Amino acid sequence: MKRANESIRNEIHEAGLTQWQVAEAIGINATTLTVWLRTPLNSSRLSRINAALNSLQKGAAVNA
Repeated sequence: MKRANESIRNEIHEAGLTQWQVAEAIGINATTLTVWLRTPLNSSRLSRINAALNSLQKGAAVNA
């Protein structure tokens, strides 16, 4: 069985990041991000996660 948001989870892993780093960049608790990833993401949350990933890969922090 495939987990929800497997592609986002893989992107985080392939970028050499952890979920807590992404959560921190978004400005949420790491537990909150874990809960978000349990079910399909709405467009707002997906945008926030993608913005954080892009920013972290460039070495900057995000205040979303």
